[in-house]
Amino acid sequence: MGELINRPEYLNQLIQNKDVDLVKIVTGVRRCGKSSLLELFHQYLSKSGVSDSHIIHINLESLRYRNLSNYLTLRYRNLSDYLTFYDYVSERIPQKGKTYLIFDELQVVEHWEKAIASFRIDFDVDIYITGSNTYLFSTEFSTLLSDRYVEIQILPLSFKEFLTFYTFASSVTVEEKFQRYLQFGGMPILREYRFNEARSNQALEGIYSTVVLRDILQRNNQTDHGMLQKIMLFLCSNIGSITSPNSIGNVLSNEGEIQNKKGKNIAGKTVEKYISMLQCAFIFYSIGRYDIKGKQLLKTLGKNYIIDMGFRNMLLGYRDADRGHIIENIVFLELIRRDYRVYIGKVGETEVDFVAEKPNDKLYIQVTESMCLPETRERELRPLRMIPDNYKKIVLSMDRNDINSYDGIKSLYLIDWLLS
Repeated sequence: MGELINRPEYLNQLIQNKDVDLVKIVTGVRRCGKSSLLELFHQYLSKSGVSDSHIIHINLESLRYRNLSNYLTLRYRNLSDYLTFYDYVSERIPQKGKTYLIFDELQVVEHWEKAIASFRIDFDVDIYITGSNTYLFSTEFSTLLSDRYVEIQILPLSFKEFLTFYTFASSVTVEEKFQRYLQFGGMPILREYRFNEARSNQALEGIYSTVVLRDILQRNNQTDHGMLQKIMLFLCSNIGSITSPNSIGNVLSNEGEIQNKKGKNIAGKTVEKYISMLQCAFIFYSIGRYDIKGKQLLKTLGKNYIIDMGFRNMLLGYRDADRGHIIENIVFLELIRRDYRVYIGKVGETEVDFVAEKPNDKLYIQVTESMCLPETRERELRPLRMIPDNYKKIVLSMDRNDINSYDGIKSLYLIDWLLS
C-alpha cells in the first residue's frame, strides 16, 4: 500500500466508537478508501499502546495472506468457510485483555456473519469490518447481530480533502481547483494520475466495471446487464431531476431502449429493483420529498444523486452545460458528509432543493449556478420565503458578490460553504 493520507473525520468516527460493544462496519463504494481507513486505525491502535498480539488485521482479498490460505488448506478445508475462519482467528486471540479484530473484504468468507456473531459472544473483542456493501447488509446479518452494529459510511473526497490530497502550483486559483474537482471527482486512486484524463477515466472504468460485474450482477443472477447500463446512464443524465421508477420506465420504453420479452413497456417495479441494486453498491443515492407545511414524507417522486462526479463524467463525458445539476449533486454529498438526513422540500406548488435535518438542527437550501438575473433570484428565493418557520435558509451559488442576505435568507458563495 502506498502512502496513507489521513482522513481525520472518518478516523475520529472509528476512534469515538472504539470499545463500544457494537460491530463497526465501514461502508462505501469500492476504492473510496475503506481499506486505507482500517490501516490508519490499526496505526492509531499501535500508537495508543495496543500490542501487536492484540490486533488481528486480515485483508481477505490480499495476497499477503496467501500463507494463511496455505495453512488453512493443510490444516482445515478452506478459508471461505466461516467455521474455518472462526477457528483460524480464535487460535490467535490472546487469553487476557481486549483484542481488536479488523477484517477487510469480509464477503470472501461465506456466512461470515455467523463467525462475527460468535466472536462477540466467545471473546473480549472489538470488531471492525469492511466488505462489498451488497454482501454486508443482508437481512440475515442484521438478524444475527440483532442490530448490534454501527455503520460508518465513507464517501469519496470532499472538496476540502481534495485540496489536501493534490498538490497544485501556487498560481492555480481556488476556482480552477474546483473546476478540476467537478471534472475528476474525488476517488482517492486518481491522485496517482495527476489529472491525466485518459488514465483517470480508465481507472474509473475499472472500478465501475468491478462494481457492476462483481457486486451487482454476481449477487443478482437474473439481472440484465444491458438494462442496468441503460438505467445507470439515464440516472447519470438526470441527476437532480424529479423522477419516479414509472416515469423512467416510460421514457426508456418510449425511446425503444428497453422492453420486456413480450414487447410491453418496462414496469416501474423493474426500474425500482435496478435502482435499488445501484444504491446497495453505493453508486447512487435516492432521496424522497417532504411536505414542509404538512410535515410529512411524500411517497411519490424523488431525485437521484451519484456518489462521485468522476463516474458520471467517465460515462457521459464532462459537459460544462450541466454545471447547475453537478453542483447540486456536490451539495447533496456534502450534506451527507456533515451527517444530515436530506430530503427535497415541497412548499405548496414549489420545491426547495434540500431540507437537511439533524436531531436539533434544520437547514433549507437552494442551489443555483448564479443569482445575478432578477428572475433567477426570484425563482430561488420564492420557495424559501414561503416556509413558515425560523430555521436557517440558504442559497448557494457560484457568485462572488457583496450581497450576503435577502430578507434574512443567506446568500453564500458555494466554494466558501464547502470549505467552511
